[in-house]
Order: sequence, then C-alpha cells, then structure tokens
Amino acid sequence: MNSPIKNTRKMQESPIPTPTLPLKGRGFAVGDAVAHDSAHLHVSGRATYADDVREPRGTLHAAIAYSPIARGVLRAVDLVDVLAMKDVVGAFTAKDIPGKNCYGAITHDEPFLAEDRVEFVGQPIAIIVAKTRDAARRAARKAKFDIADETPILTINDAIAANSLLKPPTIIERGVPKEAIARATHSVRGECEIGAQEHFYLEGQIALAIPHEDGQMQVIVSTQHPTEMQQVTATILGIGWNDVVSEVRRLGGGFGGKEVQPAQFAALAALAAHHTQCPVKLRLDRDDDFLITGKRHDFAFHYDAASDANGRLTAFDLTLSSRCGFSTDYSHQVNDRALCHIDNGYHHTNLKVTNYRCRTNTQSATAFRGFGAPQGMFAIEHCIESIARNVGRDPLDVRKANFYGEKTGLTTHYGQAVEGFWLPQMVERLEQTSDYRARRAAITTHNARNPIIRKGISLTPVMFGVSFNASFLNRGSALLSLYLDGTFVLNHAGTEMGQGLFIKMQQIVAEAFGVDARKVRSTTTNTSKLPNTPPTAASSGADLNGMAVLDACNILKARLAPWLSKVLQCEANDIEFCDGVVTSKHGVIFLTMQELATRATFAKIPLTAQGFYYTPGIQWNGETFSGKPAYYFAYGAAVSEVAVDTLTGEHKVTRVDILHDVGKSLNPAIDRGQIEGGFVQGMGYLTSEELVWDGKGRLRTHAPSTYKIPTAADVPEVFNVELWDQDNHVESIHRSKAVGEPPLMLAFSVWFAIADAISSYTDSRAMPKLVAPATPEAILRAMHAARAAR
Repeated sequence: MNSPIKNTRKMQESPIPTPTLPLKGRGFAVGDAVAHDSAHLHVSGRATYADDVREPRGTLHAAIAYSPIARGVLRAVDLVDVLAMKDVVGAFTAKDIPGKNCYGAITHDEPFLAEDRVEFVGQPIAIIVAKTRDAARRAARKAKFDIADETPILTINDAIAANSLLKPPTIIERGVPKEAIARATHSVRGECEIGAQEHFYLEGQIALAIPHEDGQMQVIVSTQHPTEMQQVTATILGIGWNDVVSEVRRLGGGFGGKEVQPAQFAALAALAAHHTQCPVKLRLDRDDDFLITGKRHDFAFHYDAASDANGRLTAFDLTLSSRCGFSTDYSHQVNDRALCHIDNGYHHTNLKVTNYRCRTNTQSATAFRGFGAPQGMFAIEHCIESIARNVGRDPLDVRKANFYGEKTGLTTHYGQAVEGFWLPQMVERLEQTSDYRARRAAITTHNARNPIIRKGISLTPVMFGVSFNASFLNRGSALLSLYLDGTFVLNHAGTEMGQGLFIKMQQIVAEAFGVDARKVRSTTTNTSKLPNTPPTAASSGADLNGMAVLDACNILKARLAPWLSKVLQCEANDIEFCDGVVTSKHGVIFLTMQELATRATFAKIPLTAQGFYYTPGIQWNGETFSGKPAYYFAYGAAVSEVAVDTLTGEHKVTRVDILHDVGKSLNPAIDRGQIEGGFVQGMGYLTSEELVWDGKGRLRTHAPSTYKIPTAADVPEVFNVELWDQDNHVESIHRSKAVGEPPLMLAFSVWFAIADAISSYTDSRAMPKLVAPATPEAILRAMHAARAAR
C-alpha cells in the first residue's frame, strides 16, 4: 500500500540542517551549564507571577480579619462596621461555607475560618471583599470579635508541663544507652535551642479565584502543591474535584511555605468568588503573611552521651522537643525526618531518643527546606563538638572517628543499609583543598594575640536522605507533545519556584531527542492536564519528574520506532536522534524534527505521550521506626571561618569552602546556584533570623524591619564551591542527585565556627551556651556565661 505522504525530494537528498547552536559543546544537553529558562524574564521584570496575571473584568479584592487573641472562645463576630465601609461588597465567616470547614496537610484539623474557638494571634475569622485591595484591608480592621480570653500555651516547656502534645512522646531505643553511659570513662551533657524560621519568599501568599459556568472554579495560586489547592477549593465549596482547576506557572520562592499554607488562601478566595460570582484576588500584606502562616519548627534538645578516649561515640541519650503550633500540619512527618537524621553520617550503637511534639497557641509550624533534618542533624553535631572538647581533640578528628564504615557499621539506627557512602573521602578532600589544618593553626596564633576580634573555624558534614517517607508520594508524571514544526511542549507534575526544575526537564527532553533545549517549552503546572500530583518538595522534583519526563520521551520514541525503521531503512535499535535530526547509525537517510513530526502525523501516529515514575524500594513503618525511607543519600561538607567582635557580639563570615555531592549534575550552573543559595539561607537561619513572640502570643518580628534575612553584604567574600564528581550509585535521572535541601545544612559550619571563636575567648573545654540563631545578643550572652562559668 502506498504511503499517503508525498515528498518531492528523495530521502537521501534531505540536507542535514546546521543548528545555530549545536547541541554538543554549546550548553543545551544534560550536564551542560544552561541558564535558567526564565532568567531573561527575571532580570527584566517580565516573568509572570500570580499577581501579574491579567485580572478579569470585575475582579474584586479580599483581605482577612483575624484574631487578636492567642486562645479563647469565639462568642460573636460583628461585621456591621465592615459592611458600612465604602466599596465593600461582602464579608463572609464560617457560617457562609457551603462545604466543609476543615483542611490540613494530612490530618484535617484546621478550620478555614475560626468558628467556635481561636487558637493563635492571626487566625483568620472572616474574609472581607471590596472593589479595591486598599478598601478591603481598611475594612478588615473594622471587624469586631467577642472572645473569652484564655491563658495560651506558648512555649515548648509550657506545652510539656501541660501535657499539650499532638501525640504521646515518641521513643526510639537501640542497644543499652543508659548502661553504656554509666560505665563510660568519658561522658558529656549538653543542651541547646534552635529557633523557628520564616520562609520569607519574595512573592507573598496570593490566590486568584475565577468562577466559571455551572459552579466550576479556577484558582491561580502561588503554590508547590496544585493538587492540594484543587482539593481544598472543592472541600470548602462542597463540589467535586472535577469542577476545580488549579494552576501555577511559577512561584517567587516557596521553601516549603507554599505546600499546604496557600490552601487556606486559595479556598477563601474561592469562597468569596462563589458568593459574589466575581473573580476574587487575595494577596497578603507581608505583615499579615508573617502573622497567619506557619514557620519552621523550633526545637529544644538536651542529651547525655558517652565516648571513648578518641571521641568515638558509644552512647547517645537525646530528648528532642518541637513547637508544632495549634494544628498538626506536617509536624509528625517533620519530627520523623528529624529523628531519621540524628546520625548525619555517624554510626550509633547505643541510642535512645525521646521526642515531644508540642501543641501550642502559635501559628501551625509547617514544612521548610530540610523538613526536620536540620534540627536532628544539629543535635548530633552539637554532641560531637561537646565530645571533641571533652577528650581534647579537634572536632574534625572526632567526626572522622564516628563516620559509618566497615569498622563502625553501615546500618542506620532505623535499619537502612548505607550504600554509596563517600562522605569520608569528601571530607578528606575538603580538608586538603581548604587548607584546614594550617588555617586552624593560624587562627590559634591569631587568637592568642587578639583579645577583641576572635576567629573560629569549623568543618561540618551533611548526609541527607532523599525521598518522601510516605512512599506513595514518591511519584512523578509528565505529558510531552511534539508539534508539526518540530518543537515540544512539556507539562509535568513539578512546580517551578526558582530552583531551575523546568530547564532541567527541558534538557532531559533535549538530550532524548537531540534537539536544542530552546525547542522545548515548559507550560503551567495544571491539574486538568495531570491529576493527583504530589507536592514539589523533599528535594525530589527533578528525581521524580525527570524520570517521568524520560519515560514520556521513551514512550514516544518507541511509538515512532516501527514507522521510522521503514522510513530510515534500518533496524529500530539503529535509530539515532542527534543535532536536531533523526537518522540511523549508518547516516544514509535523515529527517529533521519538523519532517518527522509532519510525516508521522500523516501516518496517523499520535505525538503525545504521558510518562509516569515511582521510586522503587521505599518503605517505612512509623510504629517501629524502621524501614528504607531514603532512595539514596546526598552528601556535602563545608569549612567556614568567622571573625567575632567580643565587644559587640557581631560576626563576619570571612571564608567558606564547600564540596557538595550532586551525582552527575543535570545542570552545574543551576546546581551551584542552589548550593550557594541554600548555604546563605541556612546561614541566616543559624545567625540572624530570629522570631520573637511576646507573653500574649503576639509575633513581634513580622516585617523586614525586625526580622533579618541575609543580604548580599553577608555573602562571604571568599566563597569556594566545588561539585563532587561521582555518579549516583542508584538509577536516578541520568545518575544525578537532589540538590534543593542538603546545602542548607552546610551552614552548620558557620554556627560551630562562631562557637569555636567563643571557646577561644574563655579557653573553655565546654560547649558555649550559645543558641541558634547566633545573633549578636546571643553571642554576647554566651560569652558572658562562659566567662562566669570559668
């Protein structure tokens, strides 16, 4: 049967096009340092965020009226003065919700709008709708609430004393820690606090709800979890998921604060749009964003530990407590992850951990970059430093003595085998390339001669397990379409929040089909295209969706293979895609991608493929605290040097050297940016970003004037970053590794370098009583306490 395709040229005469930018050597394949796909839009102010979407005609604006009381019975809501304000269209409370008034990350124990009780200062009670945002915000201040005030539970100690817990304490015990500590020749006792952290995404919380025919609703939300936004919109309105479309093109930062936190605002905007039958935009002011949304969990810990004379940890008895806020949110998962990461590369033989998850009358603590791992890792690093001082050894040597290995053991305290463990080799290399020993000696000399400016140095490791503990979340999906002009459109389950996920996905398609990555267009993440997606979180966006994208590429290529074999007159295994054309190994016949798409369409071959992937082997038992929660581990190490002014408590990070493991990098430029940005964010977490609640539960640090994130001036002048050159030992996307969260913990080296400088000030072998963040006030308090103890 003759082909319906007519071609006036002989296939052998088809010219090979010369790409303007060849794939190999010009930066468009997997492994090349390609610029972020939206970089030119970011720097020119043309990138479209949720607030930049053109507002439909008749769009109204909303603001939230919230509780001024931390705890109490909500007896009445008076909105008379609100409705009397100019340009106000409506005001809605819990009684106006047609569906259910509850949601939550996993446990649905949080109301969209407070109904009978208020549980923290800032809890939404009513949503006010007006013709302008200014009018809505002014009117919201006129709301009056009759609340029977009760004594709030605000701190970890208050919660433990009142037995205000999300669940009974979690206890993990391995070996005989109590007996081991009792008979040890060297033992230490320590305690510390590590504070909460505001996400401070540059783009605040925002949602635009647009009502459509027959009760349908569209929500455009700045979110890491479009499916969650679809779910809560359906929940509050009492409609089916199929009546809601949730979408997002990009976020101006997320860091975990846009997983479940935007749900309330998407739902409330949809509620207002439902009642007014007009589009409604809800964009939070920065102060309101601070007051309403959850933060990173702050933790307090204390421990008893034992070691041998070389600093080898023989027993660790840790009590780890977290402030979870008024609802569950992700607190159980965050605490579980903290407990999983109390090894940080070190082997535990005799271990006991007691974990309190404290319910308090504060904002519900939520996901944040690292998701509990920073707090758990910080606790063991604090212990290692205490042991080093106790036995009189350099902390680096004690860290080395405790690493997993053939002699110490290669199984975690939760029973997972440690494979592909090259952290010791990374630490050895960084020790040499950073000239750690010589700098340590020079700092000792400097401190002996300079009583005012003291220096400190620290080298700390990172071992981060990659995957969701909940195995069903470890899945990705993708939809790939090839158009007649040879270009591709790609849609996948991941969201772009500045981390470069979209360009990495485009590179995967470009690599598979041998085209320029600019021939691939990433579109909005949209629940009507790909359903039931997990959040873009746990550093797994590229891992999960990259494999799904590759699956879609392979499905499409496999579908084309029988037809291409005939056209190219070759075996299917001999088909090659390279430099913008498809040919055979023999290179006799060539098709451009445009020719391929056109002729395949006439041959009635569908050019859309849907890919799917799930991470194999993940399993977790929360009751026994055992399993394999990590598909693999990502490693890193950092050396930081600081100078501390002993008169003011101010410090400066003078040099940082980082060696980080990203496997076979999909895009070294993007990965370096993630490492540098993660480190600086971690540095802020541990040194300057302090959240302060007063005795009535009011957050006093709710704006840039009182809450200090790092600026460009805080970035170390000497900032050396090197990528560890070794492929992932498991089958990941092109053997790469996750890079979103692990770099944040590299900043531990800054905090411990500050502690090192304080110790030199007092010549003390005890850990200074320094908390995190190590603000100037905290540093001065630690120095005064150390001097008094001496």
